[in-house]
Amino acid sequence: MRADGIDVLSLTIGEPDFATPPHAIAAAHRAALAGRTKYPPVDGVPALKAAIIRDFRRRAGLDFMPDQVMVANGGKQVIFNALMATVSTGDEVVIPTPYWNAYPLVTGLAGGNTVFLDCLQSDGFKPTAAALARALTPRTRWVVLNFPNNPTGAVLTAADLRPLADVLLAHPQCWIMADDIYARLIHDGTPHATISVVEPRLADRTLTLYGASKTYAMTGWRVGWAAGPRDLIAAMVNMQGQATSGINVPAQEAVIAALDGPDDAVLEMQHAYRRRRDLVQSALSTIPNVVSHRPDGAFYVYPDISQCLGGRLRSDEDFARALLDEAHIAIVHGAAFGRSPHIRISCATDDETLARACERIAQFCKTV
Repeated sequence: MRADGIDVLSLTIGEPDFATPPHAIAAAHRAALAGRTKYPPVDGVPALKAAIIRDFRRRAGLDFMPDQVMVANGGKQVIFNALMATVSTGDEVVIPTPYWNAYPLVTGLAGGNTVFLDCLQSDGFKPTAAALARALTPRTRWVVLNFPNNPTGAVLTAADLRPLADVLLAHPQCWIMADDIYARLIHDGTPHATISVVEPRLADRTLTLYGASKTYAMTGWRVGWAAGPRDLIAAMVNMQGQATSGINVPAQEAVIAALDGPDDAVLEMQHAYRRRRDLVQSALSTIPNVVSHRPDGAFYVYPDISQCLGGRLRSDEDFARALLDEAHIAIVHGAAFGRSPHIRISCATDDETLARACERIAQFCKTV
């Protein structure tokens, strides 16, 4: 459509619209000029693993040794490594819904079965202890906790995690994946909480995932990492060694600089995402047939559009297609995240584009 000259506003991609911090780019440049372009260690260069350990300690209060840390080609490869190394045919992976679709897709690739844990908008899109207890079985191999959440922006506080931890203590057969990729993108001063800090007795079976993509606007650099039990990390490194091997060294040097450098760019993004969240939330609140839960983190809004359906539109996918065709707004429909009828709006774009898009959405909703 854009190639045909149509003014399409895209609110689809989960990618910061900010530039990578200059000091990170400079570090990669220095590494390349110095000839640091050979095969890297599969688990990451020692200097980056040391920076990751410092960051986990500083940011989350977690302590790891180098053999408890591995670096991957983005957070998605961490998920791939972990599930492919541990899940056998018939094993179950519990995934809260709405979800990022990599979790069920990699589970299926590994031969496992997905068990969806329903998180209701009325509960703030947060899992309850009772629902978690019902989802767990002797075949449960993993429980995934992605909070702040993609696509809802839901955040679990320490008080929210405590009852979940109590349930998980009674199920020693399962690993826990704490996907904290959005940990530094939390609004309104709510502190980030992660389950192995809330309940240290779960640390020996918790894999904590993080990366440079969201926090430092480094999506294309493809550097993610995880820390957890030694045996699990070793199995994941073995899997990566045959899948992709290590991560290019200039990118790793860039991430060292990002982790150890000034936080000015991160703070700027935090303020911008909170402002944009408020802009979109305010605009959606004026649309009578759209119900939007206020997200506490990440850079998404996930409104309920059920009141827009029933006439010419029968599903959230119909809504998304019609919104693109008629209002020239691109969004992702809720079925892609396992929860309908919703749409996901990415706030990772400039304020003017968001304001224009919200005006078009409001006008479109008057026609359905």
